[in-house]
Amino acid sequence: MEPEILELESFLPYRLYRLADTVSREFSRIYKERHGLTRPEWRTLSGLGQRGTMTATELGEQSAMHKTKVSRAVAELERRRWLTRTPDENDRRIEHLTLTKAGLAAYREMVPLAKAFERELLARLSAEERAAVVGGVAALEGALSQS
Repeated sequence: MEPEILELESFLPYRLYRLADTVSREFSRIYKERHGLTRPEWRTLSGLGQRGTMTATELGEQSAMHKTKVSRAVAELERRRWLTRTPDENDRRIEHLTLTKAGLAAYREMVPLAKAFERELLARLSAEERAAVVGGVAALEGALSQS
C-alpha cells in the first residue's frame, strides 16, 4: 500500500495561507510606496490607529505577530516619531504605546486607501461570490474561535 500524499495545492490551510499572503503583499505596495512601511510596521500603525493605546503584547495578539516583529516595528515607528512609549505605573516592564500626531496623520491618510483596496479587491468578484467569501471567512473564524 502506497503512503498517502498531501497535495498542498488543494489543501485548504495552505490555500488560505497563500491567499492571505498574496492579498497582504498586494496591499503592502500601497503603504510601502506611501510611507516605506513594512508589513509589521503597518500592522502596528493600524492597530494603534484603531485602538488608541495598546501594549506590545496586545499588538502581537491582535495582529498575530511574533513579539520580535512587534518590537522591531515599534522601534522603527518610534524612530520616525510616529509613536510614544509610556511606562505602566504599576509594572515597569509594560509600556503603553500611542501614536503621535504624525503617526495618527499617517494612519488617517491610509484608512481611505485601505478601504478602497478592499472595495477594489471585492469588486473583482460577483455579488454572490462576495457574499460567499465574507460568509465563509466569518464561519471559519467562528468555528475556530470555539475550539
